[in-house]
Amino acid sequence: MTRKEIKTRARQTVKRHYMILVMTGLIAVFLGLQISSFDDAVRMYSSESVKAADLNIGTGEGTEETADTRVAMGSVGLMDVVEHILMGDPEKGWELSERIKEAEIERSEKGNRVLGRSRGALSKLVNGVTSGSFIIMFVSGINSLSGTDNLGSLILIILALAGVLAFYLLVVNTYQVISARLLLESRCYEKLPIQRFVFLMRIKRWIPVSMALLRCLVYELLWSLTIIGGMIKPYSYYLVPYILAENPDLSGREAITLSRKMMCGHKWECFVMECSFLGWSILGIFSFGLTEVLYSIPYQSAAFCEYYAVLRKAAKEAGITGAELLNDTYLYERAPGERLEEAYADEVEWKEALKNNVRKPEGIKGILSDWFGIFQGSSKEERIYEENREIQVRLGMCKDVVEGKVYPVRLSQFPETVKHKRMETFHYMRHYSVWSLILLFFVFSIFGWCWEVSIHLVMDGVFVNRGALHGPWLPIYGTGGVLLLTLLNRVRSHPVMEFFSIIVLCGMVEYGTSYYLEVAYDGKKWWDYSGYFLNLNGRICAEGLLVFGIGGMVIVYIAAPLLDNRIRRIRKDVMVWTCMILLCLYAADSAYSVRHPNEGKGITDYQPLSRYSENLEVRSEEYAGNFVIASVCAGSYLYYPVDDPVAWRL
Repeated sequence: MTRKEIKTRARQTVKRHYMILVMTGLIAVFLGLQISSFDDAVRMYSSESVKAADLNIGTGEGTEETADTRVAMGSVGLMDVVEHILMGDPEKGWELSERIKEAEIERSEKGNRVLGRSRGALSKLVNGVTSGSFIIMFVSGINSLSGTDNLGSLILIILALAGVLAFYLLVVNTYQVISARLLLESRCYEKLPIQRFVFLMRIKRWIPVSMALLRCLVYELLWSLTIIGGMIKPYSYYLVPYILAENPDLSGREAITLSRKMMCGHKWECFVMECSFLGWSILGIFSFGLTEVLYSIPYQSAAFCEYYAVLRKAAKEAGITGAELLNDTYLYERAPGERLEEAYADEVEWKEALKNNVRKPEGIKGILSDWFGIFQGSSKEERIYEENREIQVRLGMCKDVVEGKVYPVRLSQFPETVKHKRMETFHYMRHYSVWSLILLFFVFSIFGWCWEVSIHLVMDGVFVNRGALHGPWLPIYGTGGVLLLTLLNRVRSHPVMEFFSIIVLCGMVEYGTSYYLEVAYDGKKWWDYSGYFLNLNGRICAEGLLVFGIGGMVIVYIAAPLLDNRIRRIRKDVMVWTCMILLCLYAADSAYSVRHPNEGKGITDYQPLSRYSENLEVRSEEYAGNFVIASVCAGSYLYYPVDDPVAWRL
């Protein structure tokens, strides 16, 4: 093909897979694999912000006042703590780390309370990372065990270098092959699943490919020491990522040799093709890299992918030695229907398992069935319809492959290893009866009550009857569980979408319940997330919603199906009477709690544990020859020098 034809096909590919190719290019920019003015603009803005912050601090570098001001403004951070550690002064690093932590907590309490930093596991994690206290604890522990002052710093340097090298080899360098594979599949197929980003991991070739690319990198570095080699050899090795993307089993030497042979006589041609995109690069400079990220980088990548396909075809026609190793046929043409049906025979079996002439529920029953997954009876016809629905979900997973819209991984030389089979025995696409949902509501409510009571029993050492009701149930858990099974019925076949939908729905339920309780009971609170990282008015927080998201997935895909299997074995008359008794008890408890809500010590009249609470014990003592202030809170000691403003604030 001519260069014009190559670019035409590349534009068609970008148009067909625009979003995922833009994401692929954006990742490459941030990893430093693509040169873009967008990355330069971000770096320039960041550096100017730091300069502006430093200028606002004023002069007087090195004074205590300036140091405190820099910490308070946030211009001193993790890297400054690490610098003290590497300079052999972990004590000063620890002092600075504590100042940073206190400043972050104070900023969160005075400013944006959504980014609370004083309570919760997530806040401790964020504080430990941003202040560098985790690193200091590691270094201090190594020094204490070894009895030296510098071994911890030395190990930290070695681990940091090893981490940077491992990240570059396993992520940055290997991403070239991942990107090439995505581009190759996008040429021929209408759909590109996002799971293909981890195809090397799923075929267990991540480490071999990274080692092959390491060999190529070493060769390029050695050739860069010469003038001619530094200019020519990058073009000789230009096709290595594409070759490894097609055949990850090739060694570094084989991929390099094949690339050299395929690029023989095409280096100048490749250089000219690169120059043909110069106009897009100039436009990117004037648009601060936006045009590059949003179009020209995906376009250029797709064009060079087409260029590789042309050179691959020419190499096979010319009989170049090693070209026979490039034998992934279905990257360049679609598999015939017979091969696909043979490879995906299980889909044929599923189709045969479908029952014919199954009547779909109509009217209110149809709406409850299709939208909310609720059926009102347990007739044989309804059960057959439910089984058909589960089979159709399974068929949907393979439908695009059989229709030739997605690359058929089963026909590849490297079929992906499936570690986890679909949980067919749980049959999570089922419909739930009204009686089953009532019993599940009480099961989830009682479990939630046991969960919260246990947490307070472990943390505080006392039994607290949690919730606004007096009975052993927390209806917010039961309501949330039932809503997950009904309102999210339509997205249950898409686990990723289900997970984020659970987080949103649980957030709405928890926020709404908290707001109602505060309005109905004169501002009383049964929970308060103030001080937690990423909280909204103290009613919901990120770590709580994350726990709900994980728990919700367990409910939808495991717990509810298993419990429903048990419930269906109960005689209908027993189940109906059980539900009625539980509903009556719950209604009586709710009616009584309207006027006499469950409240008191540990329920509504609690104070969140805070570093600045009134029960904080403060005393002075001598430590390591220096007088310090030791703050004691829940058995934890925090030491500060006497002249530290944090100590006087405490």
